[in-house]
Amino acid sequence: MRGGPTEGDPYNWDNRVEAWEEVAATPAFRGLQERILQEIEATPADVALDLGAGTGLLTIPLASRVREVVAIDISPAMLDRLRQHACESRVTNLKCVEADLRVLPLEDESITLAVSNYTFHHLEDSDKELALAEVRRVLVPGGRLVICDMMFSLSLESRDRRVIVDKLTGIARRGPAGWLRIAKNAGRVVAGRWEHPAPPDVWREILTRRRFAAIEIELVEHEAGLARARRPLQTKG
Repeated sequence: MRGGPTEGDPYNWDNRVEAWEEVAATPAFRGLQERILQEIEATPADVALDLGAGTGLLTIPLASRVREVVAIDISPAMLDRLRQHACESRVTNLKCVEADLRVLPLEDESITLAVSNYTFHHLEDSDKELALAEVRRVLVPGGRLVICDMMFSLSLESRDRRVIVDKLTGIARRGPAGWLRIAKNAGRVVAGRWEHPAPPDVWREILTRRRFAAIEIELVEHEAGLARARRPLQTKG
């Protein structure tokens, strides 16, 4: 589920389609899928936007609930697999767009519902804000936004410590391969090349600065959190 940044594709998404499919099939991610679909309250009148759609974990079931769904991803290979899944599921109201979330190639006020699952932690906070500014631009007044993402930080706060310990313990249980992954991730953290999850207060600050309304942040399973917001009803600004 990717949407930027583009420079050099540091996450190499085109070569990670199969790995992502395995992740998306896990009970944890299926549970998040169900939770998000419950939250969005999609209607047949909605034109929906899936930000960082990947291979379609949200896109495919969302398509059956809305008039049209636009799937944005930076990886051509991910979108090719999404088109394959759409064909297999006989989804015909889907538009796939290869793009960076920070520069959405969509018309102003053309989307009624925007969703995303586990994409924004690949963006630095400043890029999260650019992407959310774009989301606000393309949402109609009153349009809804629901984002599920990692919501924690590398801090000594009790929840952050618990999340980090749980993640490290789970990886370590995989044996040598897990230990190697921990070492690699530690190196990435030191080099400033690790993922960029943001805690709930940062999400609230960014959404507020981008002039969203009805902002709600809820912590859910594991390290995940849900952010819900709307574009205000006024049409100017």
